[in-house]
Amino acid sequence: MAQGTIKDFEVQERTGNLLMDDRTEVEIDAVSVEGSGLRMLRIGQRVRFDLGDEAGRKVAKNLQIVTM
Repeated sequence: MAQGTIKDFEVQERTGNLLMDDRTEVEIDAVSVEGSGLRMLRIGQRVRFDLGDEAGRKVAKNLQIVTM
């Protein structure tokens, strides 16, 4: 699993972006958040995730919180 840090997160939409440790930006979508059983993510929070590809864009899947 890859790790990264939450860059931004829209609570109402449950979407956002994270930065992988190599500084690559990855999208977070509502499906990946809800599928992980999470309701909210905070900026700066560390997460573990699987990297997926949807329509040519990198998307975080199976999110797990590393630090609160």
